[in-house]
Amino acid sequence: MLPVDVMGVRLQLPDNAPVVLLKEREGDRVLPIWIGAAEAAAIAFGLEGQRPERPLTHDLLLDVIASGGAELERVEITAMVEHVFLADLVLSDGRRVTARPSDAVALAVRVGCPVHVAPAVMDDAAIVASEEDQDEETADVDLEQFRAFLDTVSPEDFGQSES
Repeated sequence: MLPVDVMGVRLQLPDNAPVVLLKEREGDRVLPIWIGAAEAAAIAFGLEGQRPERPLTHDLLLDVIASGGAELERVEITAMVEHVFLADLVLSDGRRVTARPSDAVALAVRVGCPVHVAPAVMDDAAIVASEEDQDEETADVDLEQFRAFLDTVSPEDFGQSES
């Protein structure tokens, strides 16, 4: 499994389709996964450290896991079958729970646990970010270029659909 960082959620224009971007830590590939609006909001809230007054669904799920005596240890994006991504929640007691990648990432960013992607998934569905995208000094400019790229690309261009 390859460790990845959650770069964030972007909107693909013109239809404002949310995309979560996962960047491999030791490489230059980015895995875009098209997700639903609710999951995009949950991921964004988690990345920003926002805690609502009342728990949202992902907060509730973490509470349920904790009430069973476990913690979320890591998230694994395990496969892509017929253009649909599959993920597992790996719990501290050794149990694995199948989840949609969007929900799994929303949970991971809330607790700060690692996210991993199967090498075959990265090989099949990731795009390569340019060397300039890796340079922290030009990150703001290059991020805008990457967003412009996302504005012109569709899920069909990667042979994938929303997960």
